[in-house]
Amino acid sequence: MDWLKGKVAIVTGSGQGIGRAIARAMAAEGARLVTNSRRPGTSGGDAETTAGEISKSGGQAVPFFGDVSRFTDAEKLVRTATDTFGRLDILVNNAVVYGSGLIWEAAEEGWDGCMDTGLKGVFNCTRHASAIRKEQRWGRILSAASVSWKGSYANSTYGAAKAGIVGFTRCIARDLGQFGITCNAYAPHAATRWTMSEDAVARQERRYRAGMISKEQFEDAVHKVPAPEVVPPFLVYLCTDLASDINGQVFAIRGGKIAVYTEPKEANPIFKQGGMWTVEELREVVPNTVLKDYKNPAPPGAPQ
Repeated sequence: MDWLKGKVAIVTGSGQGIGRAIARAMAAEGARLVTNSRRPGTSGGDAETTAGEISKSGGQAVPFFGDVSRFTDAEKLVRTATDTFGRLDILVNNAVVYGSGLIWEAAEEGWDGCMDTGLKGVFNCTRHASAIRKEQRWGRILSAASVSWKGSYANSTYGAAKAGIVGFTRCIARDLGQFGITCNAYAPHAATRWTMSEDAVARQERRYRAGMISKEQFEDAVHKVPAPEVVPPFLVYLCTDLASDINGQVFAIRGGKIAVYTEPKEANPIFKQGGMWTVEELREVVPNTVLKDYKNPAPPGAPQ
């Protein structure tokens, strides 16, 4: 069954890895695609490579080379979809720049790269695409988050960008839901050139040595990483009419496991009528109420 027949989709960062798998899967379900990467000739594949694979399989796709961190490039990307196929239904913000390292080692260019492509690129593409779908009264926006948005060792720049995407997604879901446009985020775990790079493996080893993950978790992170093709089926589902009421959510995808992150909410409140708390009062009350069952994720003296 062609679940996305008649739909037009943009998948940013679709020259290889997860983005390539998403574009191919959506094309296999009947969608017409605009693939994207920053430049041609990237080792491992680019937007033209993916578009060519889709065309050879009987689908329709055109490549667009451009940097989504640039507002005008994102506008041209969206216009490519409407000029070529006459409409735009689905936007998958999958492009990412990866930056890692302990905060005292982090470089400014690493921060800028994560924020420019990983966060500003999501804004740019969504900004230009939303007006079109608003008039169509139907649309799907999916943006790549990461488990790092919850907090991750030696991953502050990347985690900050992904946390921004989660917040952005939850806000635009409320802006656009009234127009039949759903906005969700996905945190995938799959083998890509980033997740399997020497730097990524070294970071997992550091986490293991620091006692932050178990040996089993280390093995899962390094030696048992699923292929990118496990990610797209759930995203295709979110783009169908079956998922028209799923909005503003963040999902984790790893192999056969799919989960939704719980809604953030206030917990364990304390109240003082008629005035402010004092530090003396708080030192007694906070540990036993507000922070009951709390455990410091990185206590002083933890191994490096």
